[in-house]
Amino acid sequence: MSKKNKFGFAPVEAEAPAPRNRAVGPMGAAIRDTAESLSQSTEAKVEQRRQNAEDAKAFRSAQDAGLMLQRVPLDEVHSDDLPRDRLDLEAVAVADEMEELKASIRARGQKEPVELYRGGDGRLQIKKGWRRYTALSQLFAETRDEAFSTVLARVADGEDRMAGYIDMVEENVVREDLTFAEMAQVAITAAQDPGVDGADPLAMVGTLYASLHKMKKSYIRGFVTLLAAVGDDLRWPKSVPRNAGIEAARALKAGGDAGDLRMRLRAAATADAQNAVLVSFAQGQGGVAAKPAKAPRQKFEFHVGRSKVTARQGECRILSDLDFAAVPRPQLERAIRAFEAALEEGGNPRVTPL
Repeated sequence: MSKKNKFGFAPVEAEAPAPRNRAVGPMGAAIRDTAESLSQSTEAKVEQRRQNAEDAKAFRSAQDAGLMLQRVPLDEVHSDDLPRDRLDLEAVAVADEMEELKASIRARGQKEPVELYRGGDGRLQIKKGWRRYTALSQLFAETRDEAFSTVLARVADGEDRMAGYIDMVEENVVREDLTFAEMAQVAITAAQDPGVDGADPLAMVGTLYASLHKMKKSYIRGFVTLLAAVGDDLRWPKSVPRNAGIEAARALKAGGDAGDLRMRLRAAATADAQNAVLVSFAQGQGGVAAKPAKAPRQKFEFHVGRSKVTARQGECRILSDLDFAAVPRPQLERAIRAFEAALEEGGNPRVTPL
């Protein structure tokens, strides 16, 4: 069908419009790029601020927990708040071991940090690492080298005082560096500390040394009993052997005269004399010393029949041409029992001196 109308012409068909060029111009591209960069920058800054806030929170938490290492000037550190677990600090400060530690720090620097806490007055106090702090202090005093003017430390705020005692002693207990007398003195000191709950030093042993074997804790309690009874009259507590201290404590518990023991300890001029007093006190069951026995002969020999006998402390040897291995065991046992019975009864076998 023709599209022409009655006038004989067809409608003019419009040409399809040319597609519009929507490409971004230079100015638009610049604006868009700037907007995108600004958006990305803002997002990055927001993320960075969030990360910074998290890092700051983690830092403060680690710092409060004493997990951060920092260099602290020596003149800002003190050691007069928490009583130390060593009884003779002056001797430790000049011991050969201190010189060895100083030589190590001089050659390699401080490798292990100390632990500090803030006392009630806000000052930094030593909790763990007194020897390292002392070694650095001595090195700085001797050399004036700035390398020794600071101590590498962990610092904790708001430290519980009981926890401070436990941390202090655990460092040395683990290293087996404390005597029983020193460990007992810590328990006594902690029990007397007004900042610590608990006034019974024997019970304090279980709190301070909870990780130790029960036998060791029993030994420490024995020394607590001894130190509480004699006080400063025991002038060389670190030199007291374990058994001497424990036996003396048992004698005190059994009703021994603590006053007599203190008097005898005051008269002791050396550590060996002091320990001899403790042994004598224990053997006398409370301060009544046994009569001194005559010093036994070191060794003597004699003959009985065909046998030669050699006698000394803890030994009686019989030499004979008799084959003892051929003697029936029941017969040999009867002979030995008769021998022991004669000794217990004070019997004296007839002997022929050499």
